[in-house]
Amino acid sequence: MRQIYPVQGPDLEVQPKAAPGPLPPAVDELARLYRAGELDQGWLRANMVASVDGAVSLDGRSGGLSGPADRMIFTILRSLADLILVGAGTARTEHYRPAQAAELWQQLRPADAPQPAFAVVTARLNIDPDGQLITGAAAGARTIVVTTADAPDDRKAAIARHARIVEAGQHQVDMAAAVAALRGLGYARILCEGGPTLLGQLAAESLVDELCLTTSPLLADGRAGRIVSPISTGTPAGAAADLSTRLSLAHLLADENFLFSRYLTEK
Repeated sequence: MRQIYPVQGPDLEVQPKAAPGPLPPAVDELARLYRAGELDQGWLRANMVASVDGAVSLDGRSGGLSGPADRMIFTILRSLADLILVGAGTARTEHYRPAQAAELWQQLRPADAPQPAFAVVTARLNIDPDGQLITGAAAGARTIVVTTADAPDDRKAAIARHARIVEAGQHQVDMAAAVAALRGLGYARILCEGGPTLLGQLAAESLVDELCLTTSPLLADGRAGRIVSPISTGTPAGAAADLSTRLSLAHLLADENFLFSRYLTEK
């Protein structure tokens, strides 16, 4: 892997997984690059992978778009996070489970810090209350389920046996309120791993500080979704709703025909 913007950098060795012992120089350098510009009081980073033509999945999952360098960056970004935010659909499709110490670069985490917790967003609590992501989290990284006040009470009770419930919004999840609540619980550095609907909601509320995008050297089925899904804005038919967000390229890396872009949002 090599940095190609803003300046040419040295070759960085791709590390296949987190490992004990001294932090590899390549991981240390990448962590430095991805930390640049973060604000201590709160930072929301989104990490997505897409084909050259913008598809976010192959055969319904994102794994087919990935590669060794993408997986290394994935583990680094998780290691830097306090909380991993994900939509319920993505959690089901990608078979999410609690973060494991052996999968992370513990050297990048504060001493004695728990593994990053997960927060799953689901308006109607369409998530298995006995699934591993809900029941298997360590005590210090208890899974959070972000839902609405109108979500079924029986499902809230079932999930609350093992996970923490956060209500944000009456009928639909209010992502601004959700992020504020998560930060109020002490989660300053939030990593969103999708899916496209969740990222669209965050972007519409100008809550995204940073987008990390892996571009996979593939042309995919045009029916696959894109990294941001359209959301309902309540705008009358025929009227334009400008939900665009301007981005500034912070760095660009390349490895084996993959591109790794880090964008900061202009607010």
